[in-house]
Amino acid sequence: MSKFIDRIDELETLEREYDRDDAAFVVIYGRRRVGKTTLINHFCEGKKSIYFLATEENESENRNSFKNLVSDNFGNELLASASLTNWEPIFKVIAEESKQERLILVIDEFQYLCKANPAFSSIMQKIWDETLQKENVMLILCGSLINMMTSQVLNYDSPLYGRRTAQIKLKQIDFSYYHEFDEKLSLDDQILQYAVTGGVPKYINLFTKKKNIYTAIKDNILSTGSFLYAEPEFLLQKEVSEIGSYFSVLKTIAAGNHKLSKIATSLGVPQSNLTTYLKNLIDLDIVEREIPITEENPEKSKMGLYMIKDNFISFWFKFVYPNKSLIESGQMKYVEDKIRMNFIDNHVSYVFEDICRTKVWDLLSEGISFNRVGRWWGAKDVEIDIVAYDSVGTDMIFGECKYSKNKKGLSVLESLQSKAKSVNWKKNSRNEYFIIYSKNGFTDDLIKYSKEHKNVFLKDTK
Repeated sequence: MSKFIDRIDELETLEREYDRDDAAFVVIYGRRRVGKTTLINHFCEGKKSIYFLATEENESENRNSFKNLVSDNFGNELLASASLTNWEPIFKVIAEESKQERLILVIDEFQYLCKANPAFSSIMQKIWDETLQKENVMLILCGSLINMMTSQVLNYDSPLYGRRTAQIKLKQIDFSYYHEFDEKLSLDDQILQYAVTGGVPKYINLFTKKKNIYTAIKDNILSTGSFLYAEPEFLLQKEVSEIGSYFSVLKTIAAGNHKLSKIATSLGVPQSNLTTYLKNLIDLDIVEREIPITEENPEKSKMGLYMIKDNFISFWFKFVYPNKSLIESGQMKYVEDKIRMNFIDNHVSYVFEDICRTKVWDLLSEGISFNRVGRWWGAKDVEIDIVAYDSVGTDMIFGECKYSKNKKGLSVLESLQSKAKSVNWKKNSRNEYFIIYSKNGFTDDLIKYSKEHKNVFLKDTK
């Protein structure tokens, strides 16, 4: 049995809902493999619960399976022998059973019921309003098709809108918990693996079984028989139509085209044609639109860049999708060599920046005041890996992240100090701090300088 990791806030939400004096209605959704079912099962341990997994079968098959599950759980022979054409009698049995003890009812992959019967949200609304909300029930609807869960349960025009008492959009596990999957992994190995797996528990458990990152990539992704080889198709095919168009957009972004104009030019289409694709990819937590952290009106900013935020999807579209013909024609060694040559500089170094940006918050303990952290770039190709500042104060941090074999010296700091002059935020009144993250430490002269200047911080991530 695998170890349960993180999800502290989510468990607190679920426990709070469970402790309510009245009925609770919780919606849990998020991308596949992210650990929704594991979270629910962990929460339900030691509690009276029923877990029903909906399938892609028709409505009557799902209803019959649900009826049998409930009748078996409660030893209800009358329900077991009943031939039903509607759902209400099953839920009435559940409501009656909850009078004795708080009862959790989980309906997983709820979207399949809505797919089998587009009116199922209305059926569920009636069952909640007339039966479940009056009883000692905690209802959990869970789903992995984000677009469908949003439209059928969360949106304003859904019949179930306004009924939920809590919702959880389950995200990937943060890097700070990665070591808990295998405490024998060095920090560097954690970074290398996280650069491919992201925070998806299913992927992480595959990779931690192999200590060498390139062996893990070969066996778990490049092998045409491995499930990760075709994972992006699996993730997207049920979420979107025109999967080929979405793949083209993602491949273009992965190739380094982040401005809307560059994506459009690369694909040979008008910018307006990309709006829907990008919005859907953002809703699916695959892509994000970044703007320089100091921009005051993000929505109106013309500096926006579209980035793939899912590490695995980013890796796959950089190294697997463009090379599928080579892989399938038996040229695996050639593809492996290409990955070895480009993996660190073209992929890991960027993920390392993301990791460092989350670590910047540790500087709050140094007495520096800030409430915003992100990247910054200007019109003249000046880029700064980390900029953090206090939106109502005067403290500002500038940071550089270096994932390379050499120790970093004074030239890196001087370059960072020079780039900081391009940032206009409170330029004449701010308190400036500088932080450098390095995979392989620092030269003696930079260490000496940092000891003499209290506004310079060095973080060795070995």
